[in-house]
Amino acid sequence: MKLITIFSIGCLFTGLAKSSSEERSVQQRYNVLFIISDDLTATALSCYGNTVCKTPSIDRLASKGTRFMRAYCQATYCGPSRASFMSGYYPSATGVLGYVSGRKAIGDRATWAQHFKNAGYYSARVSKIFHMGVPGGIEKGTDGADDPLSWTEKYNSQGPEWKAPGVGETLEGNPDGKKPVVGGNTFVVVAADGDDLVHSDGKTAAKAVELLRTHKENPFFLGVGFVRPHVPFVAPKNYYSPFPHSKMVLPEKFPGDWDDIPQAGINYKTSKNMQMNLIRQKKAVAGYYASVAYMDAQVGKVLKALKESGLEENTIVIFTSDHGYHLGEHDFWAKVSLHEESVRVPLIISMPGEKPAVCDSIVELLDLYPTIASLCGLGVPDRIQGKNISRMLSNPGYKVRDAAFCVNGKGFLIREDDWAYIQYAEDASKGMELFDMVKDPKQFTNLAHMPEYQPIVDRFKTKFRAKMKEVRANDLGRKY
Repeated sequence: MKLITIFSIGCLFTGLAKSSSEERSVQQRYNVLFIISDDLTATALSCYGNTVCKTPSIDRLASKGTRFMRAYCQATYCGPSRASFMSGYYPSATGVLGYVSGRKAIGDRATWAQHFKNAGYYSARVSKIFHMGVPGGIEKGTDGADDPLSWTEKYNSQGPEWKAPGVGETLEGNPDGKKPVVGGNTFVVVAADGDDLVHSDGKTAAKAVELLRTHKENPFFLGVGFVRPHVPFVAPKNYYSPFPHSKMVLPEKFPGDWDDIPQAGINYKTSKNMQMNLIRQKKAVAGYYASVAYMDAQVGKVLKALKESGLEENTIVIFTSDHGYHLGEHDFWAKVSLHEESVRVPLIISMPGEKPAVCDSIVELLDLYPTIASLCGLGVPDRIQGKNISRMLSNPGYKVRDAAFCVNGKGFLIREDDWAYIQYAEDASKGMELFDMVKDPKQFTNLAHMPEYQPIVDRFKTKFRAKMKEVRANDLGRKY
């Protein structure tokens, strides 16, 4: 079951050999269920290899779909990443590097969800799809930087966040342990009283289940945004039980690890500036995993409702995150860095009729808009800067990119199969990093200033200039 109406295959997949999914033709539209977690590193999921944090719901989805092992965000913090994959533009094309939706930058051009709404789909979001402040916006139940034109309906999921009753502790900036539990973008753990529905993500799952049952007779684009594991690490206390902090293992640490990293490459949150000793670092990992486990359970409720409503066979399901997350690697924590843990995201696409697969080819979150639109027969606007990766669903060895491109507001990453090149400032005046991702996948040795690697650095500098020219060659009318 695939396409809305009979139309020209050529206009959807020009220049591509047809996969099995492209050759099928039916009279009914695909629904789209887009599920996104907040601040989720791929390495926290058991289907991506984590042996401590079990994520059975996401694992089941992965067992039915295509699991992308090298998917990358286009910005390493919430606002610009979400504005990018929803608008179809790189952040450097729109200039959206802050916590806004990007509507001013794209004008009347349709966002991903709006493109479906314009085609007659019921388009709805539940909680955080565009940027929304966590915990502040969740406490208040406000829209954040949402884009009203994208949705037929929208729903916010208010929750107590760090104020939830339970056993809590502030881990950041609390060396003597005397600071009470505090709000804001702060590392706080709360093993909360009450059940799943006390908190935002439980309410999000319940509303998504309701919408799936209510709108199953009409084609829909349903965006379901879970806010965990974003700080504060709040989850019902039963989700904390499997993760005693004393059993958590931290990433390996090396004296002098930062010595060959430019100052611009030292992350904004580190064990040092957060004043987190080893015990609090382990508590942070435990709280993160508990939050992931809670979020996974909510994903399971939504997927169960999809199946029980008889919608599995005509619904494309996507699961991803807006960016990755550091859990102590290099003594870095949280997002923003351009190192692998921060730029790589989980991405699973379950397509009716396709066999499960694992794909090692590089893809970007920007590719979701054109891919899902084409699979649903809507066509893809010429302006879209992502690429159609639908062929990978039936041929996971297929490649559409030789590199991923990502920004963090002060630097740029080009991630090839074997190399990661980071340049701070467009003229590299703030420094560079180069890592051999085959020999040094954990990025401990910066090769950028070693004479024998200068030809590779020069190649990347040239590639970066060409990429920036390509990214900015759009119809937004911006002046550079």
